[in-house]
Amino acid sequence: MTIEFGIQLPIQAQSTVFVEEWEATASAAELAAVAQSCDRAGFAYVAVCDHVAIPRSRADAMSTTWYDTIATLGWLAGITEHVRLLSHVYVAAYRHPLQTAKAFATLDALSNGRAILGVGAGHVEEEFDVLGVSFHERGRLLDESIDAVRRALRDEWAAGDLGQRPRPVQDGGVPIWVGGSSPAAIKRAALRGDGWLPQGPPADGMPAAIERISRLRADAGRTGPFTVGAFAMPGPPEKVAGALGKLEAMGVDQVQVRFPSTSCADLCSKIEQFGDLARK
Repeated sequence: MTIEFGIQLPIQAQSTVFVEEWEATASAAELAAVAQSCDRAGFAYVAVCDHVAIPRSRADAMSTTWYDTIATLGWLAGITEHVRLLSHVYVAAYRHPLQTAKAFATLDALSNGRAILGVGAGHVEEEFDVLGVSFHERGRLLDESIDAVRRALRDEWAAGDLGQRPRPVQDGGVPIWVGGSSPAAIKRAALRGDGWLPQGPPADGMPAAIERISRLRADAGRTGPFTVGAFAMPGPPEKVAGALGKLEAMGVDQVQVRFPSTSCADLCSKIEQFGDLARK
């Protein structure tokens, strides 16, 4: 199989949707251990989420533990060697495009070409409010940001008389993967992205979404590389590994996996077991 696999790291984001009990008392040491296990096991990427501040009304469900995306990915760059570094997903809509471009160009330079910019529109209205950005215009703002960030990642002088260095190591700049499973997100990924990061199953199913992306890209004359992502159902390593072939046959290029765990050591063991199974 040629399908690749990655994981959203534990500890750095602790929403009740996916957090395990042991993460509440874990620290940077355990985060490093998990990332380094992925590095050794042949994972294509490790991913870090993004929120600036969580409103009190959502704190019980989302928690307020969300490590800063860029600081965390930059630290991970220094303690890993091969695994790529993905923001899943960065809320580019409430940041200036030059700030986003500077952050990810620097990450790419420091990691020797391992950065992937995953972007999304965001969903917490109070974050937009406190940052002075219109929540209701976030789709348009994200579209504009993707285009502006891409220009800045490809051209040192994209902002006229304002230049940015260091430059990305990767040819063409850092790849941009668009997150979301709504019709608007799928269209955005097809027309503006270098890849698609589903967030939950699309309403019409994965095969229909993949076919729509292909059609939209063909109609727009987009012919460059494009990475189709998917989520694997959480489960033990052997079960998740057994699903890879079906996803690859569907047209999926990379899959994000998750293994329920009782401790850091348990998760690291499952990561290494999965890596062995997936390479067979």
